[in-house]
Amino acid sequence: MVTIHLQSKSFPLRASHDFSWLDSMGEVFAVFHEQDSGNISFGVRQEDGRKLFVKYAGAETVHYQGDIKEAVQRLQQAMAVYADLTHRSLINLVNHFATRDGYAAVFDWFEGENLHPHWSFPPPAKYTDPASPFYRYRQLPVEQRMASLDEIYAFHAAVEQKGYVAVDFYDGSIMYDFESDSTRICDIDFYRKGPFTNHMGRLWGSARFMSPEEFVKGAAIDGITNVFNMGATAFVLLGGELDRDYSKWEASPELYEVALKAVEPDRQQRYSSMAEFYEAWRRFF
Repeated sequence: MVTIHLQSKSFPLRASHDFSWLDSMGEVFAVFHEQDSGNISFGVRQEDGRKLFVKYAGAETVHYQGDIKEAVQRLQQAMAVYADLTHRSLINLVNHFATRDGYAAVFDWFEGENLHPHWSFPPPAKYTDPASPFYRYRQLPVEQRMASLDEIYAFHAAVEQKGYVAVDFYDGSIMYDFESDSTRICDIDFYRKGPFTNHMGRLWGSARFMSPEEFVKGAAIDGITNVFNMGATAFVLLGGELDRDYSKWEASPELYEVALKAVEPDRQQRYSSMAEFYEAWRRFF
């Protein structure tokens, strides 16, 4: 373990790393090093006051257990996905480039808070601490959360139209700005063209959001899989998460039935596409 000193910030890594390329971008005002994805991220303020979010792969972060070269390759490959799926609800990609030892992706800064702040508010604090972004989000009026969810659904309907399947979407992919009541998707690195076959056995993701087929080697992963993911998202933001009993549901009974159909374990019982699911949801929205 070594301590890296970068401008006014310090953070741990497994080994020394050159971040001098960041100096030319501006003032580093935030460092997000407690990630297990192989990435480390920075908040950077430029001379004109513009704020950027810089995601970087190539450094040996403390919590990443995989191959650094694979992390670099994943981030580099994800840039085409961000370019293809540009949307009002997705963080805006500004630039991306190779450094001597890795790869950097530069996004516009979004003044929101992540709804799964694992390192700051690990469960149960995530659900019970009044300072937790997720706790505060769940205290918002149902109408505000439904508008937020609609942004997520509109984006994933567009994802399907572009021929992509969402992989590794969970509440850690959602940013919410409590000041402006706006929502952004912040991490689509694993989204890919579909349908495809599950060759891993267990795909990347949170079990709270994942469909049965995402745990089965050889299973088809497609738009019906994403229907499950979006139904599960409704239960996380409006209901009892994995406890999908109606008593925990805060929206209308009609929307409950739509969400319940979406999370049917039997794929054939779900909506056939994100478009069909979103149309059914909007009917009672």
